[in-house]
Amino acid sequence: MTFKFSAMSTRRDVLRAGVAGAAAYSLGSSQAQSAWPAKPVTVIVPFPAGGGTDAFARPLSGQFAKNTGKSLIIENRGGAGGTLGASIAAKAAPDGYTLFMGAVHHSIAPAMYPRLDYDIQKDFVPLVLLANVPQVLVVNPKNMPYADFKGFIEAVRKAPGKYNYGSAGAGTSHHLAGELFKQQTQTFITHIPYTGAGPSLRDLVGGQVDMMFDGLGSSAAHIKGGRVKALMVSGGKRNPAFPDVPCAAEVGLPDYTVTTWYGMWAPKGTPADVQARIVEELRKAGASDELKAIWASNGAEFGTLTPPQFGSFVSAEIKRWAAVVKASGAKLE
Repeated sequence: MTFKFSAMSTRRDVLRAGVAGAAAYSLGSSQAQSAWPAKPVTVIVPFPAGGGTDAFARPLSGQFAKNTGKSLIIENRGGAGGTLGASIAAKAAPDGYTLFMGAVHHSIAPAMYPRLDYDIQKDFVPLVLLANVPQVLVVNPKNMPYADFKGFIEAVRKAPGKYNYGSAGAGTSHHLAGELFKQQTQTFITHIPYTGAGPSLRDLVGGQVDMMFDGLGSSAAHIKGGRVKALMVSGGKRNPAFPDVPCAAEVGLPDYTVTTWYGMWAPKGTPADVQARIVEELRKAGASDELKAIWASNGAEFGTLTPPQFGSFVSAEIKRWAAVVKASGAKLE
């Protein structure tokens, strides 16, 4: 069965609209008179260290400190597919000194976890879409010594269940990207859920798992170092950071489009002037040459959506992934 994401056009429209809206929002936010930040700011990252979220959170932290003179402290609170950290962040004081850096996984969670004790749309206020990167199929080159995607897919089809893929946890984009791949290629690959992308990626490098459908941001350094091999990036075009890696459309999967995005939220009730200052400082950091270079090396760009547009984007993603969960039959394991 092939799943076509009709919501993709909506997502593209929302992203394009952000280019025009961001400038106007930035002008208004620069007029905010909040004294924030007057002390260090904590960002709850709901995954273990070493994953895709860290690949963007830690450089952002460094640039933020350089610009403001205040620390942006990364607090990794992994577990339950990113929902544990989200739950903790939702209950934090809404004073601008505890933020939440979530990801695409948090638009999937409502369809996978029926008893969440938080609501990403009601208990948080959206601030900034920090990065949007394609998923990439990476394999351990010793476990799967195939020169290209053709050799890989032939091997997988000949041995149903022999190979496995690691994920950041049940219900994450890594998991559903694998389920979608299996549906579209009519293959069977065993899913191995971890507590985050970092641990899964470490086991991929070590050979404990065979492959992973990962965000390009966390796999980039390992691809460049030869520790894993990239066989395909999702979508209809190659990524500038890895021009030699074919896209899904080129290998016969024109409808396989999965991206990993990362965003920043604040707990509901955070004062409007503080929200504006946070957005202003995050955008200032994203505009720096240092972060532009890091984002580009990870195949990403800093988002341009205004907070309301980011909120609309998340709403569209929740609907999109609910449809994928239903069609694939994906369940918590």
